[in-house]
Amino acid sequence: MSESEKDELIDAQKQVIGILFEVIKRLQANSDLDEEYFEIVTKKESNESRLNEILVQRKENSEIVGRLLEQLQV
Repeated sequence: MSESEKDELIDAQKQVIGILFEVIKRLQANSDLDEEYFEIVTKKESNESRLNEILVQRKENSEIVGRLLEQLQV
């Protein structure tokens, strides 16, 4: 394997690691949002605006995770 091929392989590995790190970060964020969501829902006085914000953030995180995972398929 030539030096340039090794460099390309290392760059590709770095990209995959970066993508996986971002996927994990987004999934963890959704998990944290889930916990907050259920805490709010179980209270007698729920905060509707925060619930809507959580749902929007979760959807955005999920869409980003989907796009990142598609990059790994290439």
